Amino acid sequence: MTDRSIHDLPRWLLAIGPLLVFGAIFGALYLTSPFGDLGSVDEASTADMLWMLTIIGAIAGIIPVLIGMLWFPFIRDLDPRYLHAFMALAAGVLVFIAVEMTEEVFEYSAAAESTGLAAALAVVGVGGTFLVMYAASEWRQRKMADQQKSGLEIAYLVALALGLHSLGEGLGIGVAYVAGDASLVMLLVLAFVMHNVMEGPTIVAAVARDRATPPLYHFVAMGTIAGGTVIFGGWIGSFAQSTLLAVLFYAIAIGAILQVLIEVAELIRFDAEAVITRVNAATFSFGFALMFFLEDVLTDLVLEGWLVPA
Repeated sequence: MTDRSIHDLPRWLLAIGPLLVFGAIFGALYLTSPFGDLGSVDEASTADMLWMLTIIGAIAGIIPVLIGMLWFPFIRDLDPRYLHAFMALAAGVLVFIAVEMTEEVFEYSAAAESTGLAAALAVVGVGGTFLVMYAASEWRQRKMADQQKSGLEIAYLVALALGLHSLGEGLGIGVAYVAGDASLVMLLVLAFVMHNVMEGPTIVAAVARDRATPPLYHFVAMGTIAGGTVIFGGWIGSFAQSTLLAVLFYAIAIGAILQVLIEVAELIRFDAEAVITRVNAATFSFGFALMFFLEDVLTDLVLEGWLVPA
């Protein structure tokens, strides 16, 4: 399908289309229960385990992010004010993820044999990642001093930060998989599918403010960066169940998100007189609240109480 045929579709269809695709995949996962037989995981070969975790990670990570990216044609035609509001919503999503991972860092640090070492890893992970990404951003901006700030590059940074966060999701799936807990694996996959579908528009919101539509391979690459690390995290979680490793991964992701938030704010400031407006503040709050609803409320009430009986 060409870009012209996509943009010729009704606006309402561009808005709800990704939701329809998401609902179909979500329903297929629930009805087919593809992870129902994990009883022989102890006898499975290493190659079989890695292949199964690759499939699970792709379903939980890459596919929902790509579904979320289907909102790009809708976001693309928004008025600049509303595009900035959508970017503020993306920032709210990122802040929620950062808060969530901060809680995980404290929990894993408390469970570690050496809390001091865990705390040191957390500080180094957050601070080191932020400084490295900040230095890289400064270098990039000096190289682009006479050019317009590229939304595509910011989108790649957002995808990278989300990808680092997705490592933690993969760790949880890997641990549940080797334990042979099919219900928990299914619960985590469904929860991450709901969670990660919002990462797609978070990424493409920055691209939408550029005049030129990037080639399709950029969207595939960003979706793979953001969601594909669930696969890598699953591999690690199945073999290296380390609290210190989890602390380090989460800390790195937090540091990356902090830098990305600065980039998003600067991207809005480039086009607008003010970053914080009533509309931006409202959509930022909505993004945070939406992720809280998807991650905590809906997971507890729907998944654990209905789809996967407690």
